[in-house]
Amino acid sequence: MHIAIVGAGIAGLACARQLRAKGHAVTVFEKSPYVGGRIVTYENELGSFDYGAQFFTALSDGFKREVSTWREAGVAAPWHGKLVRLENGAIKPARASTQRFVAIPGMGELSRFLARDLDVRTGHGVRRIDVINKSSKPQWMVTVQADGADEKTKEGPFDAVAVATPANHAVSLLKAVPTLSTKAEKAGHVASWSLMLAFNQPLDLSYDGAWTDHPLLAWIACDASKPDRPEGERWIALARVEWSTEHLKDTPARARDALFKAFQEATGKQTPPVHAVARLWSYAQSTRPLTKSCLWDEKLKVGACGDWFTTGLEGSGQIEHAFMSGLNLAKRIAGND
Repeated sequence: MHIAIVGAGIAGLACARQLRAKGHAVTVFEKSPYVGGRIVTYENELGSFDYGAQFFTALSDGFKREVSTWREAGVAAPWHGKLVRLENGAIKPARASTQRFVAIPGMGELSRFLARDLDVRTGHGVRRIDVINKSSKPQWMVTVQADGADEKTKEGPFDAVAVATPANHAVSLLKAVPTLSTKAEKAGHVASWSLMLAFNQPLDLSYDGAWTDHPLLAWIACDASKPDRPEGERWIALARVEWSTEHLKDTPARARDALFKAFQEATGKQTPPVHAVARLWSYAQSTRPLTKSCLWDEKLKVGACGDWFTTGLEGSGQIEHAFMSGLNLAKRIAGND
């Protein structure tokens, strides 16, 4: 089969790799100029910043096996950073957790590793998908618009389509299949601001990462504390989704100033940064994850996957949720489930 995958985040890449391993032809369309979604690393002359996903855990046996292959390939390693909770200005131990991993030398390397040897067309946004030959053997045409292009083009026909986007986007793309679109509409996402900070002198904090009770900040972490990172005082601060929702229309400069002030309040450090940039993640966290592994219409050969599925695990929105959802959809498409 020739299969189109919309979205080159972790779910889409996991789905694509599994299908290609089964001998299928796969084309991945990604509207961004890079793969990975929030699994990304920004690099400049000061070093690297994991300004999206910070780390990942492995709870299911299937994902544990996958992480083992990443470690053997040299693209993932345990993160043994000292993590704490900041409560009312006091430093308290973090709650017990499973082992945490990061990609090396940056979180973005995992996305590039999964995308290797795949036909991934970055900068190609999918505007709609349309079923043809619906009464006999359904196939799909994909309407795509490349960055900088005035005209849209049609790609296909494809024997199946996997929509690996946030639920909000999946709703519109799946309008050709109302039953799936309605289910995707039950899920949802909220935004989160991320702040990248660099300092020319050590902050001398006694921890590498912290969950905070600050009304603006949910998490802060020192990137250099992760394995195989360049030295330097580089910190990431992730805003609370509640604050981010209230400040969706803030300019990056305004969000930067508010979050840096919050960082100073949370850490008690007044050192001025030499680099401070805020970035908004429009679809940072699923609010109402579906208690499924994926969506799939066997008759029409179309489905959806992503971190907005629980995939049999607690919560949602994690790398493991996304990866296992993509893997499960690939099995449905290939007829192995």
